[in-house]
Amino acid sequence: CATVLMLDCSHSMILYGEDRFTPAKKVALALSHLIRTQYPGDSLHLVLFHDGAEEFPLSKLASLTVGPYHTNTAEGIKLARRILLRQPKEMRQIIMITDGKPSALFLDEQMLSPKARKEGAGRRLYKNPMGLDPVIISHTLKEAAECRRYGILINTFMLTDDYYLVEFVKQLTQIASGKAYFTSSLELGEYVMMDFMKRRVQKVR
Repeated sequence: CATVLMLDCSHSMILYGEDRFTPAKKVALALSHLIRTQYPGDSLHLVLFHDGAEEFPLSKLASLTVGPYHTNTAEGIKLARRILLRQPKEMRQIIMITDGKPSALFLDEQMLSPKARKEGAGRRLYKNPMGLDPVIISHTLKEAAECRRYGILINTFMLTDDYYLVEFVKQLTQIASGKAYFTSSLELGEYVMMDFMKRRVQKVR
């Protein structure tokens, strides 16, 4: 099994007096330990997503902090997919831990206005933190559909239960043929580990 843990490190993970980021890091450490000790043939990669997305060494997990501000879920899924497609494993999956809606997107050159293309703008970060932006949501769901096309499962662990976010996660889960869990920071570790183990057992059967 090849797993990418997508960890939201946008600013909302520490807003309103609640630190959701530290429990998420603890889950990553526990999952890393489980795979290293029980499933040495498996692989685990860590992708952080915020304004953009980047792969981060698990060895430096403890030093991670929150920021920048926005949530570019599409870029995170795209990077996770690229990593998994390089892994010659029988099962490939993304575990995404987040607490917010997609609020940012890189506009590729073909999506820019003719004027912007003429000026050589290249990729530009489009941000909209207000509500569910249809452009951002559309491209995020498109990335989820690409994962499904390659047999990559996405399981989402949402640390909030806002109505509009629930509806978005339902769409993403349906497209990616995965599962969605709406849980608190305190229960996050239990849910992630139980889901991971259940998937492993099902695959062996």
